[in-house]
Amino acid sequence: MSTPDDPMARILAAAGLAKEPAPPADDPLAAALAAAGLADAKPGVPVAPEPRFEVVEEVEVVERELGRWPAGAATGLGSLPGTDPRTAAELVAGELPLLPHLPELPARGVGADPVGRAAGMLVDLAVEVVPTGWRVTARPGRDHRRAVDLLRADLDAFDEACDRTRPDWVKVQVVGPWTLAAEVELAAGHRVLTDRGAAREFAASLTEGLSAHVAEVAARTGAQVVVQLDEPRLAAVVAGSLPTASGYGTVRAVPGPDAQDALRELITALDVPVVVRVPGDRPPLALLREVGASGLAVDATQRSISGDTAVPAALDAVGEVWDAGLPLFLGLVPTRDPGRPLETAELARRAYDLADRLGFDRVRLGELAVPTPAGGLARSTPEWSRRAMELCRDLAHAFQDPDELPPDP
Repeated sequence: MSTPDDPMARILAAAGLAKEPAPPADDPLAAALAAAGLADAKPGVPVAPEPRFEVVEEVEVVERELGRWPAGAATGLGSLPGTDPRTAAELVAGELPLLPHLPELPARGVGADPVGRAAGMLVDLAVEVVPTGWRVTARPGRDHRRAVDLLRADLDAFDEACDRTRPDWVKVQVVGPWTLAAEVELAAGHRVLTDRGAAREFAASLTEGLSAHVAEVAARTGAQVVVQLDEPRLAAVVAGSLPTASGYGTVRAVPGPDAQDALRELITALDVPVVVRVPGDRPPLALLREVGASGLAVDATQRSISGDTAVPAALDAVGEVWDAGLPLFLGLVPTRDPGRPLETAELARRAYDLADRLGFDRVRLGELAVPTPAGGLARSTPEWSRRAMELCRDLAHAFQDPDELPPDP
């Protein structure tokens, strides 16, 4: 065995044919290098860093289980005639026991309209009424406070009505972020939609306020809550067809993915089932399928999907929604008295025809369709609004067992 002062050992080590002799035990530099884990380091030769390993905790991704309203449910879309919230709430709770909705009574005026009601839910943002509509203001004034008070009165009445019927599920309605941004003006008179930063702020404020509203409804009624998000301006927002304040131009279109992102963020934050409703003849169903909604609402009396005037592209869009497993809130009952007797069988056949055209078994309507009026009932008579809700309830029973109805003529 060679010793540290062996000349031959040092020559072999320099040639890479033997180990460098161990430094003397009393060498202070060697001791320091050894303590630092660098005992094998050579002068002038860089030392590769020690590999680092991070222990990452595995996160399990859990899909949201939001549940679904009961089979055989029917509901309304929101607005009713009259000005008495207790009468309206008792009517809804009595006629639509499986999925009653918080009534809206726009006949009461400012603050009871859909935009005013949504604006009253905003957190840290205030609005007021000007000749052209609702406008952002520095602090809550009379109009804003009135919207809040009317919503509170409606909720009190709804709570009392539900206390007698004890539904497991209830529904609330609110204007969505894109329609709100399209309908409310900035201080300068332009739509909130023209300022994308302001539009995001409105969406975040609405999300916070709506979350608090849903939590209060759930706590007071003891029921699970479904949110109906009304977006009547969405198609125009995406198409870029909304006029500017001057009327000489149109507001820049919002790209479809951006519109989806805002809706998806709101829906995810609510953590309850959300049904998105876009009234009109050609709702953007393809865009809405990808926002995380638990269902979509359509007017099934529209010419594009009903009868001999049905358009293949519109029918395909409806079929794709059902293929994706999303239920449709089907607007089947007229919003006004047609002036003649109207029976369940006549209305049900419209839904059966839609299912037949799309290749769905009629019995699946029980899980894929919730019958509703074709629109709000604010302009109907009290008598017809009651009859409309009766027909919706009877339609829901018919969807559960299609064979009970008389055969097609």
